[in-house]
Amino acid sequence: MSLRWGFKTEATALAREIRADLGLGLLDRFDPWQLASDLAIPVWALTDLVDEAAVGHLLEIDRSAFSAVTVFYGTRRAIVHNDAHALERQASDVAHELAHGLLLHVPTEPLADGGIRAWNGDAEEEAQYLAGALLVTEEAALYIVRGGMDVLEAAFLLGVSGPMLQYRLNVTGARKRVARGSS
Repeated sequence: MSLRWGFKTEATALAREIRADLGLGLLDRFDPWQLASDLAIPVWALTDLVDEAAVGHLLEIDRSAFSAVTVFYGTRRAIVHNDAHALERQASDVAHELAHGLLLHVPTEPLADGGIRAWNGDAEEEAQYLAGALLVTEEAALYIVRGGMDVLEAAFLLGVSGPMLQYRLNVTGARKRVARGSS
């Protein structure tokens, strides 16, 4: 899949606007729980849910089976995330779900015919890109590369996972841009 033409520019601008509204600079750590609070979107940890058997399965037996989901009730929404994951992963998951809302993605049924998980690849890719832009700005990616920072150290400072930071370094082309001397 590939993002539609112009989406990256739009998402980058939206991320900058949101970060500015939150009083964040382009190198500051982004807190998705704060944005959710500002947007009046409740965020629930999986352990807050009642069904102990299902929660236990997702927290202990198959931790990778569930990351996060947006749950709708009429026009209201809430985010449920897997708090068994590392905090940095949780931040990415919550930011991803917020991105769906910010991009006005239409809610879909979770399961398609035959009980197979419904999946909108374009919407998922867009949400991934915007979540990444909120967590690690283009400017932060360039700053990290220019400064020769260790990826794990930089990820820690920004409160993101190593894979998220690598993703942002890749999609922004930060290494190539710095190597050829362009911003």
